[in-house]
Amino acid sequence: MKKYIQKHIFNIQPYQPGKPVQEVQRELGLRDVLKLASNENLLGPSPRALDALREHAEELNYYPDGGCYYLRKKIAEKFSVTFDNIVIGNGTDEIIRILCHTFLDPDTEIVMGSPSFVMYRISAAAMGAGVVEVPLRDHTIDLDGMLERISGRTRIVFISNPNNPTGTIVKRNEVKNFLNKAPDHVCVVFDEAYFEYVDDPEFADGMKYFTPEGRAVVLRTFSKIYGLAGLRIGYGFLPDDIADAFNRVRNPFNVNQAAQEAAAAALDDDEHVQNSTEFNRRGRELLYRELHRAGFDFVPTQANFVLMNVGADSEKVFRALLHEGVIVRPGRFLGYPQHIRVTIGSEDACVRFVMALKKVLVK
Repeated sequence: MKKYIQKHIFNIQPYQPGKPVQEVQRELGLRDVLKLASNENLLGPSPRALDALREHAEELNYYPDGGCYYLRKKIAEKFSVTFDNIVIGNGTDEIIRILCHTFLDPDTEIVMGSPSFVMYRISAAAMGAGVVEVPLRDHTIDLDGMLERISGRTRIVFISNPNNPTGTIVKRNEVKNFLNKAPDHVCVVFDEAYFEYVDDPEFADGMKYFTPEGRAVVLRTFSKIYGLAGLRIGYGFLPDDIADAFNRVRNPFNVNQAAQEAAAAALDDDEHVQNSTEFNRRGRELLYRELHRAGFDFVPTQANFVLMNVGADSEKVFRALLHEGVIVRPGRFLGYPQHIRVTIGSEDACVRFVMALKKVLVK
């Protein structure tokens, strides 16, 4: 059947997720494994979300609310946005995929930073669309470079802010200049999965540029700060026309009920958000000190992960760290073959990681 499959599909490199703890335990016979590969909230899920899951566990024999009414209502109230401009997805990955399905065909293209979140490229390529990748400048999305690469074929520009895998941000004056110059036929997607971790006052909050009649889309998630990555739920703020089109092509019941209940409860858990940002701040400061002390070069971050140069083949370093019971993200798949990306954990976890890294690099 291969000859009947769309030819462009075979040019797509599949997404490679971080290695799960259970697999490392099984393969290497280790019991104590520290996963620092997937930018999860290592403080854990929102306690309010856990309570909601327990409360509604016996209702899972029913189909979920196909319109995510109560969750969308809560998000609308929290951010003072019209209900109809909010969409919910099975992770923001699904929202990205549906946006590409909505806008793209083989005669169109996207513009994105490189390296950046790989699902932009995969989702566009799945539609047969072109992918224009603009190299980062100082590990940061180059908005001026993106402007130069926009053409009449461009339909979506993806701006990961903070950028994954570098943790850097684009700032308000840069975004304002970009939006003033970008042509009207371009949908600008601000992917803000990590925005709650940002403490730089110059951060360009995408909601400042969102309007129901505009072309700016803002994506956020419950996977990171709220600790609900395992439930796969994200949300987006879409202008009227885009939201209408989005809802025409999304799957019915695309978000399960457990995820909806947990996310609605987590949205009220300000204490967990504060605890998570403080947990991240403490871990980041300690990790910076340890990396400076050990002489490693790294990219200062506004997210809950750090990209660092190990000066060696990242795959070899990754495999060596597995034997020390530490899982990180090798940089080859991220566009940085001599870097690794490490999630910021507890202070003890950060110390353990640096000790393991020094050990494997001197072997």
